[in-house]
Amino acid sequence: MRMLCVDDEPLMLKMLEMAIREAKPDADITAHRKQVDLLEDARQNGCDIAFLDIHMRGMNGVELAKELKAVNPKMNIIFVTGFSEYAGEAMSLHASGYIMKPVTKEKIEAELADLRFPIVPKSNALLRVQCFGNFDVFLPDGSHMRFERSRSKEIFAYLVHRQGSSCTTREIAAALFEDEPYDKKQQNYVQQLIHAMIKSLKAAGAEKAVERSYNALAVNVDALDCDYYRFKELDAGAVNAYQNEYMSQYYWADFLYDDYSY
Repeated sequence: MRMLCVDDEPLMLKMLEMAIREAKPDADITAHRKQVDLLEDARQNGCDIAFLDIHMRGMNGVELAKELKAVNPKMNIIFVTGFSEYAGEAMSLHASGYIMKPVTKEKIEAELADLRFPIVPKSNALLRVQCFGNFDVFLPDGSHMRFERSRSKEIFAYLVHRQGSSCTTREIAAALFEDEPYDKKQQNYVQQLIHAMIKSLKAAGAEKAVERSYNALAVNVDALDCDYYRFKELDAGAVNAYQNEYMSQYYWADFLYDDYSY
């Protein structure tokens, strides 16, 4: 979880930062005195929660929040101020929270417990899936998921890529073997690969990661902790992790920038 905070008064900023660290000691927290510095940090490195003083010289907190929402519409904005008259304007931005000074650990904890866009770690995921860089799959203990056949792993990658959409055997064959005719021989081969994939998932205790219906498959997105899916949700860590490489070993894998407007 990545948090940013800003206040142009050094003492107030220090108190705010200390209260956040006391409330969430395991978070990645960066404090800024200048609004432009926080805005650039959010653009470059992502941000899950921003604590903004409202009454600042130059760009005030409400104006800064509008800029941040353009970067990430799902960023949690928590306003911090000593002036209650700003509450109406601040809340019109659908902020996550509003804290009156003096800031305390308890006030921070109360706001973090009721975020507009909750940050839920997928601690119960059956598998952790890495799409950025080379595609890979990990078990909950961090060890690599072993696939019986490399092409079976590629089929699982394709299902992940399709983000829960149902895929027929023919569609899978067209993606993996685009220049080859879809005849009975190829159909049998793809079905063997699918069987091997299911067998590998079952051996890892993750059979429910794939849902099967008649002649079709789909990945169960709720069973996966996937960097690509986190990216789609504008998770700060996933946005920062993406370095222009997506499932690098598969020629059919195409990352679509147009889906994202940050």
